Amino acid sequence: MANAPKDNEIHLVRFYDAPVRTVWEAWTDPTQAAHWWGPRGFMITTHSKDLRVGGHWHYTMHGPDGVDYPNHATYYEVEECAKLVYDHGAQDGKPALFRVTVLFSESDGKTKMDMTMALPTKEAARETEMFIKKANGNSTWDRLGEYLVQQASSKEIFVINRSFDAPIDVVFDAWADPKQLAQWLSPTGTSMEFFEADIKSGGSSFYKMGNEHFTMYGRASYITVERPHTLIYTQQFCDKDGHVSRHPMSPTWPETMLTHIHFTALAANKTLITVQWEVSGPATAEELQTFINGRSSMTGGWSGSFDKLEDYLKSRS
Repeated sequence: MANAPKDNEIHLVRFYDAPVRTVWEAWTDPTQAAHWWGPRGFMITTHSKDLRVGGHWHYTMHGPDGVDYPNHATYYEVEECAKLVYDHGAQDGKPALFRVTVLFSESDGKTKMDMTMALPTKEAARETEMFIKKANGNSTWDRLGEYLVQQASSKEIFVINRSFDAPIDVVFDAWADPKQLAQWLSPTGTSMEFFEADIKSGGSSFYKMGNEHFTMYGRASYITVERPHTLIYTQQFCDKDGHVSRHPMSPTWPETMLTHIHFTALAANKTLITVQWEVSGPATAEELQTFINGRSSMTGGWSGSFDKLEDYLKSRS
């Protein structure tokens, strides 16, 4: 279990299905970092990088709106495949925004990334935390997960993580109990209703989501339901009679999606959810590209649902 962060710190943990050296090299090689560093929609240009104590990483992040964000990071600790400590957000004439400590560890071929961002005050930490959330800053670490899978297997996936201040059993039940699931899963501004719901290994569900402007129907088939750590299921859009159809607003969206959801207890009252989405079964090149191009909108959709889940869990605490 992770120790509770200090009140002037922001803390996050991520797990990657890759050896620690692979993750370390993805972090420290500028060519690889260019494929994933920054929130969704951002790109990066590295001007120079000297990975050693006292060395610097000088780079510019390019926002999707055309705004550039120069950064001059200074390294204070460099322990190969184990630890990085550096400043983030410094510019010419401006001090760094916060100090970052990243710990890397491997178990059974998988890597844990444990990151702490230390700010001058509690107020600065909370303000920065809200800014990161609004800017989808944590999608950087989701993009790293996607990049590692793509490099290892050429498979294109979508990843999103979110931590919740609730015990793992409570969070798992919010996904596995259809009455609870209907309270938060549908996108912001919509509601959800189940017609059938048998959320267990080998079970299935049939539901609708929508509002006064539109209605979408869908079916999920559950492959693995193992409380409190794992949910794996396929999803398809349907018509009102339960027959498989296509996304009503995106006809080139793949017919079947495979969803992996993993729940990790970070502390007695802190649970990390990792969602991995990928195309299942046959798909055309156009459908696969629609999925790849849709990652930003998927981040927005899932983030809205996670906001609703966060509010729901708070209301039950």
